[in-house]
Amino acid sequence: MSTPRKVALVTGSATGVGRACAVRFARLGYAVAVNFSRSEADARETVKLVEGCGAPALLFRADVGDEAKVREMVAATEAAFGRLDVLVNNAGTTHFVPHPDLDALTDAVWADIFRVNVMGAFYATRAAMPLLKASKGSVVNVTSVAGLTGQGSSIPYCASKAALNCMTQSLARAFGPDVRVNAVAPGPILTRWLAGREAHVQKFVEQAPLGRAADPDDVADAVVYLATGTTLTTGQVLVVDGGRTM
Repeated sequence: MSTPRKVALVTGSATGVGRACAVRFARLGYAVAVNFSRSEADARETVKLVEGCGAPALLFRADVGDEAKVREMVAATEAAFGRLDVLVNNAGTTHFVPHPDLDALTDAVWADIFRVNVMGAFYATRAAMPLLKASKGSVVNVTSVAGLTGQGSSIPYCASKAALNCMTQSLARAFGPDVRVNAVAPGPILTRWLAGREAHVQKFVEQAPLGRAADPDDVADAVVYLATGTTLTTGQVLVVDGGRTM
């Protein structure tokens, strides 16, 4: 009797880090649930890449800040594949606001960032937890060094990633030993998110011992390691920034 195929759900996997993670899990033989909120054409390309690895894929549109849609997404994943072994909370958003410009930080800006970056990860984890407990699975949250240093695209963004780092520890304590929960905190990543901000990235890189910014595969390396390459690591925030923040 063959072993059932393991399953990964990667939020925000239309492009960038999410796509890199989806493809990496597919190469490892996982079925992959691909999530997107707006970029349908890109998400369909991710599905093709997953299927090109010989793995089945599910495409599901959901804004992770909408709890009802997140529950539908997890239910669809279970219906399609029968289980869930890895949840990667990668979906995120920001507003680029200079830190001294406090007046630009409206309630709407704070709410939008926290709704996706914090509540979205919480909604997905809560919906997925029964399946993850059944499979002795794991959660990997994609946070940011902004949550450790207070430097980033805006003050609310930094605060949201700090909250996600802390939530990672709380969830790890709450659900061990059944489910491991960890986080990856990248520095600047060379994706379209930072298009037009190359000067900022270069300044960061100049202060990093390894002398380069991350690309999506660098982050996927860490995500896959925490999900599959260790059994005694939980509640940790693994920094992937070329040594800039050490």
